[in-house]
Amino acid sequence: MKIITMREKMKNNNKFYIYSKLPTEKINKYTFDIDRISLKEVLKKINDEDGKVPEAVRKKISNIADGAKIISEAFLKNKKIYFIGAGTSGRMGVLEAAELPPTYGVSPEQFVAIMCGGNDAVFKAKEGAEDVYEDGFKIIKKLGNKNDVLIAIAASGITPYVRGAIDSAKKVGMKSIFVTCNPREKKSVDVLIALDVGPEAINGSTRMKSGTATKLVLNMLTTAAMVISGKVYHNWMVDVKTTSYKLVLRAERVFCEITGLDLKTAKKFLKATDYNVKTAVVMALKNLKKEDAEKLIKEHNGFLKDILG
Repeated sequence: MKIITMREKMKNNNKFYIYSKLPTEKINKYTFDIDRISLKEVLKKINDEDGKVPEAVRKKISNIADGAKIISEAFLKNKKIYFIGAGTSGRMGVLEAAELPPTYGVSPEQFVAIMCGGNDAVFKAKEGAEDVYEDGFKIIKKLGNKNDVLIAIAASGITPYVRGAIDSAKKVGMKSIFVTCNPREKKSVDVLIALDVGPEAINGSTRMKSGTATKLVLNMLTTAAMVISGKVYHNWMVDVKTTSYKLVLRAERVFCEITGLDLKTAKKFLKATDYNVKTAVVMALKNLKKEDAEKLIKEHNGFLKDILG
């Protein structure tokens, strides 16, 4: 009678073996004693591990730049940009899509987050949903159109739901950007951003370093895309939407800083433009009527640097 070892059993269970070899599932030797050291030492070790993330992201700046160009090109052509992911990765996409409209004045219909398991999964985990390849494939087939962009996010790189979405995007004719913390990932996409952040402080807890790295990359992708799309002047949010009192004050402050004019004057110009900072600034500095300022901005594709220098 042949005796089958536990290692052989693991290898025979293909999925078990594959998952056990993922970089995101490796044991972190540095934090192996984390349950038997002081609280301050626990926090120091977590912080030490977090400190490795920015350098891992820095190594992929060229790839991130390629992704930002694709997003900008699609945005300027009024194409849609979809974020898709499961668990922490999906929630990162939701956060990104939610924050772009008030920050840069983009339409919430143009930047769309798709959360594996539906909207309820943003607040309550639906872990099994990520295992269904067909669901990811179908949702992109339903929503996506040629030359739209898919930003697929999966820390492990092998999430079936996300891989289904990527494969569907290819068939639809969409551009695809894949953000993962699996440096071994070889998935065929237009831009692959495969980060090497090392094993998590707590084995497999990809909401930690992987989540932080993902957030940094998404920030860079969308912010850079907005900068090269004319949504920023110097480093001011000139397309900010005044949807709260804080943002009203920001719009007034930005106007005053750019023009050198006082708050009373700022309010006059901003009220005349329904608090459109770009239009108000061009009106004030170029001594133009609202319609003429809007025309000039349109002629320069929204780039204030080309109008004001």
